[in-house]
Amino acid sequence: MIKNAEAIFKHISQGVYVISVNNGEQKNAFTAAWVMQVSFDPLLICFSINPEHHSYKLLKEGAVCCISVLDNEQYVIADHFGKSNIKDKMDGYSWYETETKAPALSESLAYFDCRVDHYSDAGDHKLVVCQVIDAAILNEGDPMLYGDTDDMDNSSELY
Repeated sequence: MIKNAEAIFKHISQGVYVISVNNGEQKNAFTAAWVMQVSFDPLLICFSINPEHHSYKLLKEGAVCCISVLDNEQYVIADHFGKSNIKDKMDGYSWYETETKAPALSESLAYFDCRVDHYSDAGDHKLVVCQVIDAAILNEGDPMLYGDTDDMDNSSELY
Protein backbone atom coordinates (compact mmCIF):
# COMPACT_ATOMS: atom_id res chain seq x y z
CA MET A 1 0.00 0.00 0.00
CA ILE A 2 1.28 3.47 -0.85
CA LYS A 3 1.60 5.76 2.16
CA ASN A 4 -0.25 9.09 1.75
CA ALA A 5 -1.71 8.01 -1.60
CA GLU A 6 -4.43 10.66 -1.48
CA ALA A 7 -1.94 13.51 -1.03
CA ILE A 8 0.47 12.11 -3.62
CA PHE A 9 -2.21 11.59 -6.30
CA LYS A 10 -3.46 15.17 -5.79
CA HIS A 11 -0.12 16.25 -7.34
CA ILE A 12 -1.27 14.97 -10.73
CA SER A 13 -2.48 18.14 -12.44
CA GLN A 14 -6.12 17.80 -13.39
CA GLY A 15 -9.07 20.12 -13.52
CA VAL A 16 -12.56 19.85 -12.09
CA TYR A 17 -15.53 19.62 -14.42
CA VAL A 18 -19.30 19.24 -14.49
CA ILE A 19 -20.30 16.61 -17.03
CA SER A 20 -23.91 16.63 -18.20
CA VAL A 21 -25.66 13.76 -19.95
CA ASN A 22 -28.93 13.49 -21.87
CA ASN A 23 -30.74 10.36 -23.01
CA GLY A 24 -33.48 12.28 -24.83
CA GLU A 25 -35.88 12.09 -21.88
CA GLN A 26 -33.73 12.76 -18.80
CA LYS A 27 -30.74 14.97 -18.08
CA ASN A 28 -28.30 14.77 -15.23
CA ALA A 29 -24.88 16.15 -14.32
CA PHE A 30 -21.99 15.11 -12.11
CA THR A 31 -18.59 16.39 -11.01
CA ALA A 32 -15.51 14.77 -12.53
CA ALA A 33 -11.78 15.33 -12.25
CA TRP A 34 -10.42 12.55 -14.44
CA VAL A 35 -10.69 14.22 -17.87
CA MET A 36 -8.07 14.54 -20.62
CA GLN A 37 -7.60 15.05 -24.34
CA VAL A 38 -6.49 11.80 -25.99
CA SER A 39 -6.28 12.58 -29.73
CA PHE A 40 -5.91 15.44 -32.22
CA ASP A 41 -7.34 13.64 -35.24
CA PRO A 42 -10.08 12.92 -34.61
CA LEU A 43 -10.41 15.33 -31.68
CA LEU A 44 -11.09 13.00 -28.74
CA ILE A 45 -11.49 13.62 -25.03
CA CYS A 46 -11.76 10.99 -22.31
CA PHE A 47 -13.19 10.89 -18.80
CA SER A 48 -13.76 8.35 -16.08
CA ILE A 49 -17.16 7.55 -14.56
CA ASN A 50 -18.41 5.16 -11.91
CA PRO A 51 -20.73 2.69 -13.73
CA GLU A 52 -22.92 2.47 -10.60
CA HIS A 53 -24.02 6.10 -10.92
CA HIS A 54 -27.33 7.13 -12.48
CA SER A 55 -25.52 9.38 -14.98
CA TYR A 56 -23.73 6.37 -16.46
CA LYS A 57 -27.07 4.76 -17.35
CA LEU A 58 -28.21 7.98 -19.06
CA LEU A 59 -24.87 8.26 -20.86
CA LYS A 60 -25.13 4.71 -22.19
CA GLU A 61 -28.68 5.39 -23.43
CA GLY A 62 -28.06 8.81 -25.00
CA ALA A 63 -24.38 8.52 -26.01
CA VAL A 64 -23.86 12.29 -25.62
CA CYS A 65 -22.32 14.47 -22.94
CA CYS A 66 -21.03 17.96 -22.32
CA ILE A 67 -17.94 18.68 -20.25
CA SER A 68 -18.10 22.10 -18.57
CA VAL A 69 -14.84 23.50 -17.16
CA LEU A 70 -15.21 24.98 -13.67
CA ASP A 71 -13.61 28.21 -12.47
CA ASN A 72 -11.31 28.00 -9.44
CA GLU A 73 -13.92 29.88 -7.38
CA GLN A 74 -16.81 27.50 -8.17
CA TYR A 75 -16.18 25.10 -5.29
CA VAL A 76 -19.87 25.16 -4.26
CA ILE A 77 -20.89 24.08 -7.78
CA ALA A 78 -18.32 21.27 -7.81
CA ASP A 79 -19.54 20.08 -4.44
CA HIS A 80 -23.22 20.27 -5.48
CA PHE A 81 -22.79 18.16 -8.63
CA GLY A 82 -20.59 15.70 -6.75
CA LYS A 83 -23.50 14.64 -4.55
CA SER A 84 -25.76 11.75 -5.53
CA ASN A 85 -28.62 12.30 -3.08
CA ILE A 86 -30.19 15.32 -4.85
CA LYS A 87 -33.37 14.63 -6.84
CA ASP A 88 -32.89 17.26 -9.58
CA LYS A 89 -29.28 18.43 -9.42
CA MET A 90 -29.67 20.62 -12.51
CA ASP A 91 -32.51 22.74 -11.11
CA GLY A 92 -31.50 26.26 -10.12
CA TYR A 93 -28.61 26.50 -12.58
CA SER A 94 -28.50 28.16 -15.99
CA TRP A 95 -27.76 25.84 -18.91
CA TYR A 96 -26.70 26.53 -22.50
CA GLU A 97 -28.19 24.16 -25.08
CA THR A 98 -25.52 22.46 -27.15
CA GLU A 99 -25.69 20.74 -30.52
CA THR A 100 -25.97 17.28 -28.91
CA LYS A 101 -28.60 18.52 -26.39
CA ALA A 102 -26.32 17.64 -23.45
CA PRO A 103 -26.40 21.06 -21.75
CA ALA A 104 -23.38 23.20 -20.89
CA LEU A 105 -23.27 24.95 -17.52
CA SER A 106 -23.65 28.63 -18.49
CA GLU A 107 -21.46 29.93 -15.66
CA SER A 108 -18.56 27.59 -16.51
CA LEU A 109 -15.37 28.77 -18.20
CA ALA A 110 -15.76 26.63 -21.32
CA TYR A 111 -17.46 23.51 -22.59
CA PHE A 112 -16.81 20.52 -24.84
CA ASP A 113 -19.92 19.08 -26.50
CA CYS A 114 -19.32 15.38 -27.22
CA ARG A 115 -20.64 12.15 -28.70
CA VAL A 116 -19.44 8.90 -27.14
CA ASP A 117 -16.97 7.03 -29.34
CA HIS A 118 -16.32 4.02 -27.10
CA TYR A 119 -15.97 2.74 -23.53
CA SER A 120 -13.19 0.85 -21.81
CA ASP A 121 -13.01 -0.92 -18.47
CA ALA A 122 -10.75 0.76 -15.91
CA GLY A 123 -10.88 -0.93 -12.51
CA ASP A 124 -13.94 0.27 -10.60
CA HIS A 125 -14.67 2.93 -13.28
CA LYS A 126 -15.33 3.09 -17.02
CA LEU A 127 -13.32 5.25 -19.39
CA VAL A 128 -15.53 7.10 -21.84
CA VAL A 129 -13.77 8.25 -25.00
CA CYS A 130 -15.75 10.94 -26.82
CA GLN A 131 -15.45 12.83 -30.07
CA VAL A 132 -15.65 16.58 -29.54
CA ILE A 133 -18.45 17.97 -31.74
CA ASP A 134 -18.28 21.59 -30.57
CA ALA A 135 -16.51 23.64 -27.91
CA ALA A 136 -16.51 27.25 -26.75
CA ILE A 137 -15.21 29.62 -24.11
CA LEU A 138 -18.13 31.02 -22.10
CA ASN A 139 -16.43 33.06 -19.36
CA GLU A 140 -12.97 34.27 -18.38
CA GLY A 141 -11.17 32.93 -15.32
CA ASP A 142 -8.76 30.28 -14.08
CA PRO A 143 -9.70 26.59 -14.08
CA MET A 144 -10.26 24.79 -10.78
CA LEU A 145 -7.62 22.18 -10.00
CA TYR A 146 -8.47 18.91 -8.32
CA GLY A 147 -5.57 19.30 -5.90
CA ASP A 148 -7.22 22.46 -4.52
CA THR A 149 -10.49 20.72 -3.59
CA ASP A 150 -9.12 19.10 -0.41
CA ASP A 151 -11.26 16.01 0.36
CA MET A 152 -14.49 17.26 -1.26
CA ASP A 153 -14.97 13.88 -2.97
CA ASN A 154 -14.13 11.86 0.16
CA SER A 155 -11.33 10.14 -1.77
CA SER A 156 -9.32 9.77 1.44
CA GLU A 157 -11.72 6.94 2.33
CA LEU A 158 -10.94 5.12 -0.95
CA TYR A 159 -7.14 4.94 -0.82
